[in-house]
Amino acid sequence: MARALFRLVSDIVVDAEEGALMAEPIDNKLVDSLAALARSLSGQRDLEGVLRTVTDSAVDLIPGVESADILLISGKNTFESHAPTSLLPVELDRAQERLGEGPCVDAAMGAFTTLSDDLVSETRWPRFTPEALDAGVRSILSFQLYTSASTAGALNLFATSPNVFGGESIAVGEAFAAHAAIAIAAGRDELKLHSAVLNRDVIGQAKGMMMERFGIPADRAFGMLIKLSQDTGIPLVILSRWIAEERTEPS
Repeated sequence: MARALFRLVSDIVVDAEEGALMAEPIDNKLVDSLAALARSLSGQRDLEGVLRTVTDSAVDLIPGVESADILLISGKNTFESHAPTSLLPVELDRAQERLGEGPCVDAAMGAFTTLSDDLVSETRWPRFTPEALDAGVRSILSFQLYTSASTAGALNLFATSPNVFGGESIAVGEAFAAHAAIAIAAGRDELKLHSAVLNRDVIGQAKGMMMERFGIPADRAFGMLIKLSQDTGIPLVILSRWIAEERTEPS
């Protein structure tokens, strides 16, 4: 996995002035940081900690970046700012949530990469741009992390100077965005698994209490739980939790 991500930050960067590709060696600090991030995906259980490592490393290692965060959009435009390196990204996320437009929204919801070299001449977000300029931002670079039916996300990078994000910034930013996307996916799968295990355990506890109280076998106890859930309209997990905590007396 780490080797594949390293390809995103190979020794090829864009020379915009000449319109040609030029080779530059990647520095050891960047390679070491990407390797550490790759290892963190398997060793780090704290999702927010992984995302903090991503945003902190982005500020340290991506040319031009002064602040960063990860924006997740879920449900009916519910915005969540994760691992911001300063208050600025959170302020801009809130503005985009309120206004319904902006580069981070575009990246999260559709465009893979959204770049504004200089907000002074930006026309795509007529309501958001003045607020970003008032906050002192001149350049923004955003990368889509993933999109699904219910959630979208973006890694967002900000600078107070114009024209600071070149080809190298984009290449390295894509590597960090890949790390963040993998971490979020892994973290959410782990949360789902943890929730499923807890649900199974609480149903098992309630079933055991039914078996003991009524002197019945496991299959009949489970059938009684199902019937109770159907008759009362209470989800099986919630009903089982009440029984396990002795908040209700089954009859």
